Amino acid sequence: MGGKTESDKARKARLAAELRANLQKRKAQARARKAGAADARDEGIDAAGKDDAAGATNRRDEPR
Repeated sequence: MGGKTESDKARKARLAAELRANLQKRKAQARARKAGAADARDEGIDAAGKDDAAGATNRRDEPR
């Protein structure tokens, strides 16, 4: 049983580190929004929309 508790401890430590990183990221986003600055990360919606500049259509621009 000793091995299981060690792996549980390692998993809990990894999850806690991921949670802290996520919290820091969200706080930075909130500060950027409050300051009126754009979010400068290369992930999320902006990263997914980079193909739009190459001529891809945006569904929001299409008539319904």
